[in-house]
Amino acid sequence: MEEALRDLIRPVRLIAAGGTIAMRGERAVPALDAAALVSELPQLAAVPQLEVETALSLPGAHISLRQALEVAQSAAAAAGSGEGVVITTGTDTMEELAVLCAILHGGEAPIVLTGANRPGSAPGADGPANLLDAVALAGSPAGSELGAVVAFGGEIHAAMTVRKVDSTGPAAFGSPVAGPLGRIVEGRVWLHARPIRPASLRVKRLEHRVAIVSTALGDDGGLLGQAAAGGDGVVLVALGAGHVSAGVLHELCSAVEQVPVVVTCRPERASMLFTTYGFEGAESDVRASGAVCAPFLSPPAARIALLCCLGAGLERDGIAAALAPWDAQTR
Repeated sequence: MEEALRDLIRPVRLIAAGGTIAMRGERAVPALDAAALVSELPQLAAVPQLEVETALSLPGAHISLRQALEVAQSAAAAAGSGEGVVITTGTDTMEELAVLCAILHGGEAPIVLTGANRPGSAPGADGPANLLDAVALAGSPAGSELGAVVAFGGEIHAAMTVRKVDSTGPAAFGSPVAGPLGRIVEGRVWLHARPIRPASLRVKRLEHRVAIVSTALGDDGGLLGQAAAGGDGVVLVALGAGHVSAGVLHELCSAVEQVPVVVTCRPERASMLFTTYGFEGAESDVRASGAVCAPFLSPPAARIALLCCLGAGLERDGIAAALAPWDAQTR
């Protein structure tokens, strides 16, 4: 491991943003800043250039949209200057912060997010190994052009398709639709795929109100209607391969006249059909409604992506173009 860390090709910046990795105690609470995290890992002394900073000391569930934007902007600026960036943060909202970083960052050096599902004071703490892996990836030649990724449990996951799949275990993250990009083994990186990267956006603010509305058995569309009337955008989570009830379809057609609506699907390994079914509320009706379809994004990822589009001043056509890579294409 130390030999691999000595061979890193770029400087690495660690931005600590709280989370379980920095928590200690019988009932874990935030305790460690960036310097303390590094001091617990003597192996990091082998890294040729490692800078650290503490941005936040919060559980993931407490991070606001404004704070998330500030962390992502700081990370994107550092990566844009050629530093590999590691962000340590809470697993509860890591996938959302990862999407935000992916959309803001268009440079060559990677942004790697990691953390822990078990506090450092708990048996089987996973944070130290995850942090070593993240630093190794951030400084590795293989990290070039990855954009933003999550390194966790020895696996590398693309920011736009990663999901938290386990609430408490060390294999906390997965990519149900796309699979992992590769692995990190003793500080050495193996990649078998590279992610689709979103076009970078200049997000000026992250202040809009976007609700996630999941349709379900017996839904009449009332919640969707309320969300559209009271917000700036909506993510609608459709059933199966893009299906809704007749009532939800009626409300969807009304909602898209008021605010941008992004449609994704409930299954973890989701895709959205085009013309297979013909009943009212089938995928062809949903696609014809004027909503933007992004079935390969999870609902939380779709929400952050829509917030970024709104914060960059995009209208419906611009939103559709930005999210087009996360739907099936004819070519």
